[in-house]
Amino acid sequence: MKLSHVRGSTDVPLLTKTIGQALDHATSVWGDVQAVRSCEQDVSLTWGELADRSRAFAAGLLDLGLCPGDRIGIWSLNCVEWTITQFAAARAGLILVTINPAYRLFELDYVLRDVGCAAIVIAPPFKTSDYPTMMATLVPEIASSVPGHLCSSALPALKLVVQIGQVVTPGMMPFDAVLAKGAAADPRELEAAEADVRPDHAANIQFTSGTTGSPKGVTLSHSNILNNGYFTGLRAGLRPGDRLCIPVPLYHCFGMVMGNLACVTHGMTMIYPGVGFDAAATLRAIEQERCTALYGVPTMFIGMLDHPRFDDFSMVSLRAGIMAGSLCPPAVMRRVHDRMNMRDVTICYGMTETSPVSYQSAIGDTIERRVSTVGQVHPHLESKIVDPDGVTVPRGAPGEICTRGYAVMIGYWNDPQQTAAVMDQEGWIRTGDLGVLDEDGYCTIVGRLKDLVIRGGENLYPREIEDFLHTHPAIKDVQVFGVSDDKFGEELCVWIALMNGASLSEGDVRQFCHGRIAHNKIPRYIQFVDTFPMTITGKVQKFVMREEMETALKK
Repeated sequence: MKLSHVRGSTDVPLLTKTIGQALDHATSVWGDVQAVRSCEQDVSLTWGELADRSRAFAAGLLDLGLCPGDRIGIWSLNCVEWTITQFAAARAGLILVTINPAYRLFELDYVLRDVGCAAIVIAPPFKTSDYPTMMATLVPEIASSVPGHLCSSALPALKLVVQIGQVVTPGMMPFDAVLAKGAAADPRELEAAEADVRPDHAANIQFTSGTTGSPKGVTLSHSNILNNGYFTGLRAGLRPGDRLCIPVPLYHCFGMVMGNLACVTHGMTMIYPGVGFDAAATLRAIEQERCTALYGVPTMFIGMLDHPRFDDFSMVSLRAGIMAGSLCPPAVMRRVHDRMNMRDVTICYGMTETSPVSYQSAIGDTIERRVSTVGQVHPHLESKIVDPDGVTVPRGAPGEICTRGYAVMIGYWNDPQQTAAVMDQEGWIRTGDLGVLDEDGYCTIVGRLKDLVIRGGENLYPREIEDFLHTHPAIKDVQVFGVSDDKFGEELCVWIALMNGASLSEGDVRQFCHGRIAHNKIPRYIQFVDTFPMTITGKVQKFVMREEMETALKK
């Protein structure tokens, strides 16, 4: 009997560089090549210019009193300054704390307090998010402080607030002023700091969504994320000279690891269509910047495909890309392949705690493999599928996915108890995702452990039902989840978003299901919606839908 336990290849060795060393290597090989392009800012930097600015910003931070090992937050949407800060922090041995730009005061306070940020880089006001005003409200002492010498009663570790943009709030330091300070500083301090940074040192803290409690700070090393970006790009068939369109948020692993760090290790150009995702802006960037690859979560691809001006933009330059962040419906994958010219698009699976990618399809895989699985385990990683008792199950049987290897996090910041709850002494981390391994080691995700619906003692997997409903031509997107039921324990519920101009009734949906899927998989409750509640990274929040439905059903 073949068990659900696989090991990735080791033919290509792991990188042994720090992130700063990787940037220096990119500069030595591709120095005059465009490294980053921000379309909305109309700013471009070569690898040499990015290296110089990151070095100056790092030196400026150290000159302002930060020390290696200190935490520096960045609370901003996508921009060139975000990327400069990312590489500068890595150079100086600082730990970059990536903060969701959708956070408000309560969440921001929690993050800054939890990891003890010594500094934070914040964005200028954007739409309804006035970052400087929120920061000043959280720390009123800023207004009367000297930049770099903040004394806050609420956040005693915080000493410096850096603001991106031309108009700067009193007490905050302009981003460009930090660059200028670093350019004039004694370079020996930065050189000494860089010399002490090792690949196994912490480089980044990313906070989980916190859907089951307070967010946890996932601590990742240089080796974790630099290698993950490298191997993700390698399996996706990305190469020097590619121009990668990155509409996903940089604060998340998808943007900063699979995007920025894949680019620095493969010599690709990072292209940011806008500060946040906008379907038209992304389509425009693909055409105008001649992008050869594109990243996105399924909802982003759906938004672009369904945009009324989609046919006005040329996709001829596209070749490759990655769809990840949430489960990809096969029907959406096929549309991306056929209509966006992305013949080499691959699927990734993982979690923040695994840097993030642990499984990925390959460009040589058949279309069927790429639409029905998340591919095979990544190089230098190990994976197994286990039952509730932790016993590895046979191939073809569902169970919880576990991962071990270089990509597994250092741990949750300052929280050994939570770390031990998901990671054992042998280095295995439990993902909470349910999967099935086939005979060739391809993994199919069948749902979240917490999303599994147990109806009358039978296990029902929402992903299977969602994939089936996606085959209906009138359905644009669909989410299946369980709601509590007095008789069966749980009942199936589905929320359906329709294609533009399409109409469908509950009876139509049930008729479509009848005779095609088992009767117990036909949702009892059917609701038509325009949108789903989502995180900023495009992950659907089924727990919100479940709460709303259960409240409505009680009325």
